[in-house]
Amino acid sequence: MSIVRSLLTLAAVTTAAAVLAGCETVPMGATGPSGPAPFNAADFGWSSAQGRGAIEGRVDYRRDGQAFACTGSVALTPDTPYTRARFRTLYGSTDRAAIPEAIVRARTVADPNADYRSFVRSATCRDGAFDFVGLPAGGWFIIAPVSAGGDRVVLMRRVDIRNGRIAVTLP
Repeated sequence: MSIVRSLLTLAAVTTAAAVLAGCETVPMGATGPSGPAPFNAADFGWSSAQGRGAIEGRVDYRRDGQAFACTGSVALTPDTPYTRARFRTLYGSTDRAAIPEAIVRARTVADPNADYRSFVRSATCRDGAFDFVGLPAGGWFIIAPVSAGGDRVVLMRRVDIRNGRIAVTLP
């Protein structure tokens, strides 16, 4: 009798687990399901065109009373499903961020070997200023490494270009 009761209990538990598994929900973020977006070169195609848009940029990042200066080039990356998911992972935002470089480098992204570099534009930052010209209309991510002493921080900001010049100050 106890074997029959055990089998019935096991059957009931198994059935309940199967029903509950069918009700599982997928976490949703503000921009849709979380998780990686596959790299697709076609998503970047628009960004290769010449346009009438331009960015006049300036870095004015300070922390604890200390001014940070540009270190190296400023990158301009097209906003695509892949880069949006990547930057959400690296910077915790797809709008703007100021994250220590060591933290950004320690984070793992899906498909880290996807080569989108040919779509990224670069500008030299001189005296805290940088320029991008000839941009097609669309969404872009500005990425600027800055430092003060030994502290390196990566600034990220998303901008929309429409066919004119915009002024952007980072942070």
